[in-house]
Amino acid sequence: MSPDLARRIRYGMGTAPIGNLYREVSDDQARETVAAAFSAGMRYFDTAPHYGFGLAERRLGAALAQCDPHGEAVVSTKVGRLLTPTGDTARERHGFVDALPFEPVFDYSAAAIRQSFDESRTRLGREADILLAHDLGAMTHGSDHERHMAVFLEDGYPALRALRDDGPVSAIGIGVNEVAVCEFLIERIQIDAILLAGRYSLLDQSAAKNLLPRCRERGIAVILGGVYNSGILARPLAEQDCKRYNYEAAPEAVLERARALEAACHAHGLPLAAAALQFAHRHPAVTGVIAGLASAEEANAMQERLDVTIPPAFWHDLAERGLVAEPAVIDAETAR
Repeated sequence: MSPDLARRIRYGMGTAPIGNLYREVSDDQARETVAAAFSAGMRYFDTAPHYGFGLAERRLGAALAQCDPHGEAVVSTKVGRLLTPTGDTARERHGFVDALPFEPVFDYSAAAIRQSFDESRTRLGREADILLAHDLGAMTHGSDHERHMAVFLEDGYPALRALRDDGPVSAIGIGVNEVAVCEFLIERIQIDAILLAGRYSLLDQSAAKNLLPRCRERGIAVILGGVYNSGILARPLAEQDCKRYNYEAAPEAVLERARALEAACHAHGLPLAAAALQFAHRHPAVTGVIAGLASAEEANAMQERLDVTIPPAFWHDLAERGLVAEPAVIDAETAR
């Protein structure tokens, strides 16, 4: 990944919420959210055909056409699912509410990757800068994992690489939520980036032991999503009716750790969400961090969290309490 591209993706917006993840968002609200994120200085927007079955891409493209007429923004989208028309009229499907009338079907073949990319460009109304193979791995596919992986490695990956080498995209990689598939793939294929959701956060640092150091050695840009672990770190715990962790109700062990983190934040006079957001970028292997946003207020709140000054003593305190691994408290700027 070029230094210029890496600089522009330092912080950004995830667009699953404007694809109506869990709740309906209006077209106007989606447009205002993107505009507020852009106004706050964010120049990176991540999307996927899966988010609202094309809805997030359409809304993102329409909003950027208004607020980013000169094409300053970096956009990443994904391949690995094709959208097929469906007669299913259920209000909620795959977690998306009142989405477009398509059904996502996994397909990692070369033809499907090219088709998906072309359809994404049409919905976006602009080129995508970064193209990621979406949701590979056993966590998503279970017993079908090996079949999908074989198709991707033998057929899909060469097509993905050709899209980069021939010029339509600047960088390629994978967008996943498990560490094991990342470790498997970086030993077998050449990629520029990994978008990893939920596996390097204040609650889950499973990527820190092996994956992040290996990515740094290989020059693979790591973009982190899910730094709030789908919501539990985004707001004070007392304000959350349903405490979600990785899209499900948080188990007691996670709640106990979240309470300990919140107590440490209170001791230093810091908001939990600000600590969660800034922690993600402290590791020297991390190039970018995104957060899903559903309103202009959330975009502005994200910028406010980035503006919070967090003293080094706080990170050392978390390490002493056993809440973060020791490497996480190194001075990130010195280490880069």
